[in-house]
Amino acid sequence: METRARFGYTAPVGTTDDGRVRRLTVHLPAAYAQRLFDSRARGADDRELRAIVAEGLQEIYFKDGGTRADQLRVEFTDIDYFDVSF
Repeated sequence: METRARFGYTAPVGTTDDGRVRRLTVHLPAAYAQRLFDSRARGADDRELRAIVAEGLQEIYFKDGGTRADQLRVEFTDIDYFDVSF
């Protein structure tokens, strides 16, 4: 998937939580992609779909698969574009 959006952060005290616009191109982990497709099929709204994408990006990109930023929480807002390829 590729997106350009604002990513906001909730992080532990002493770290930055300034949101900023980023362009990301990543492979969304299969578990998150499945949740995204299942939620869309059952009629989830955009807010719920964005939350699933944010969680997937949080885990794969920002937390690097669990190797850093353990307590970081990511918000996915002000989406300029969002593209998914299979």
